[in-house]
Amino acid sequence: MKPLGRTGISVSDMCLGTMTFGNDAWGCDAAESRKLTDAFIEAGGNFIDTADLYAKTVSESILGDILQDHDRDALVVATKCWFPQADPPNARGLSRRHIIAACEDSLRRLKTDYIDLYQFHGPDPYTPLDESLAAMADLIGSGKVRYAGLSNFHGWQVVQANEAAKRSGMTGLISGQYLYNLLRRDIERDILPACQSEGLGVICWSPLASGFLSGKYRGMDKPPEGSRFDQMGKVLLPRFWNEKTVALVERMAAMAEELDESIVAVALAWCLAQPGVTSVIAGASKLSHLEPQIRAAELTLPDAMLTELNEAIPCDKGYPDDWFQVAGKGTFPTEHIREA
Repeated sequence: MKPLGRTGISVSDMCLGTMTFGNDAWGCDAAESRKLTDAFIEAGGNFIDTADLYAKTVSESILGDILQDHDRDALVVATKCWFPQADPPNARGLSRRHIIAACEDSLRRLKTDYIDLYQFHGPDPYTPLDESLAAMADLIGSGKVRYAGLSNFHGWQVVQANEAAKRSGMTGLISGQYLYNLLRRDIERDILPACQSEGLGVICWSPLASGFLSGKYRGMDKPPEGSRFDQMGKVLLPRFWNEKTVALVERMAAMAEELDESIVAVALAWCLAQPGVTSVIAGASKLSHLEPQIRAAELTLPDAMLTELNEAIPCDKGYPDDWFQVAGKGTFPTEHIREA
């Protein structure tokens, strides 16, 4: 368990992701969703993430039914708003109107009186952040939401949003949910440092690179027909599949064998070892897929393996980081250069 941002609530290292719940294409039905949730909670997990977007709101409805058989107050339930769930032009984004309406709809589907963590699923270029955060502050004041977070914001927007939160009388945003894994480390440039500076805990989505880091595609030139990579190839193939990533998975397989663990556990343990990361989202469509992800929370990678993985496909931080690495030498002590 770790504190989520600068708060007094603790969440499990693994967060149960529910994007698969009710997804007919590559997800699972209500019965399997219940098995996954029950197993996660029984293993000690208390953090569950969903969104109104997932399976066109069905994910929230399935989770709402499951929550009735568990101690709601023992869980930290997170959901999100931003994506349109209806045709009218105002049924999207981060306007006061949409945030409040979306929250009411999520509460109804989740069959709960409150949402522990309500997250902006993305930035809204048309709505002032002060309006969005004022609406969130009202939801918190009414008791319908406990804490606010964000997802998919730029680093500068994280800072901007936190300042708007303070102007709204909130204690500030507590979390940022971001794509982060061994193959895509973009957030290390500005987003992760911004979250750390602003006191936001980081929740990693797609820590297994949509299943690529599970090893399920080893030895293949292309994804099998009907797989998630096949159905979402335009997005996932350029994002994750290339010669370097294929080679890294093979090396991770050797590491996993040495540790008597799975490639999945190695990938997730790497995420959890990164500074600033609070929790990693475990997504599964079968109970057998969830078990190695739960075990990852107990796995500590040897320093040599961690170093090798860190250096395999590093994040190119670009300018001005490369300028400082050169200009900073001779200006500041060496240890300060490494930390900057």
